Amino acid sequence: MADADTAGNRSELADELLALAVTLARRAGDAAAEARGDRTVAAGSVGTKSSATDLVTVHDRAAETVIVDGLLAARPDDAIVGEEGSDRPGRSGITWYVDPIDGTTNFVYGQPTWATSIAAVDDAGTLVGAVYLPVAGELFSAIRGRGATLDGETIRCSAQTDLRLALLATGFSYDAARRREQANVVADLIGSVRDLRRLGSAAADLCFVACGRVDAYYEDGLRVWDVAAGELIAREAGCRTGDLAGGPSSDDQVVAAAPALFEELVDVLSAARAVRSGIMGIDGHPDPGR
Repeated sequence: MADADTAGNRSELADELLALAVTLARRAGDAAAEARGDRTVAAGSVGTKSSATDLVTVHDRAAETVIVDGLLAARPDDAIVGEEGSDRPGRSGITWYVDPIDGTTNFVYGQPTWATSIAAVDDAGTLVGAVYLPVAGELFSAIRGRGATLDGETIRCSAQTDLRLALLATGFSYDAARRREQANVVADLIGSVRDLRRLGSAAADLCFVACGRVDAYYEDGLRVWDVAAGELIAREAGCRTGDLAGGPSSDDQVVAAAPALFEELVDVLSAARAVRSGIMGIDGHPDPGR
């Protein structure tokens, strides 16, 4: 009976956390979209972070404030980690990971693919995730062990089994040297898949795998707030997820794919990365010069 009570309490907690994540994702995302409107983002409201191409705006910070204030009002004992600097310890065992505008470059340029991403994590991993795409008005969400939805309707990933026919998504680093390395891997990979898309938002990429808009997605150089919500949504939609070596997904790299594609995609990625690092020759055999 105690185990049943614990499970029931955890289920009620998950429902509560997801409702909060959904409410705040919509509130913050819609506020950012309204503030931007259809105007050009003012130059004075745009800054940079890790590099000259890693943008941040006043809207990112305002959206994070909306989310953090809402979390603190509803659950003051939870920890919070936000992309734009919110870092608050907690004592409840729940940590929130917040990306107020995932795809800030898209936001600045008026591209539609940017998202507000919120995840709640407990000692077993990500418990709930919500990813809201304000321009499309689409809300993706998931609770661990209970499936994933798009606007309340259950979603499933692609059933594609042939990597050669798979539509693949990826993203690139803000560091120019690393971006060139990633592009070289793509050059080796592109002949093994149907085609490739670069949407500019890891959260959106993961959700698009979850609902079958692409068959697979991979990226490295990420941060936990980029992937926590989207990886759960993809996994709960039936995707197989992991890191670029086929192990468990990590805070900085992820592969999410239709289950039948995962192992072959990881193998192709591993071979391409090995060639580009000089470990293997271009024919896929060990480089005798190493």
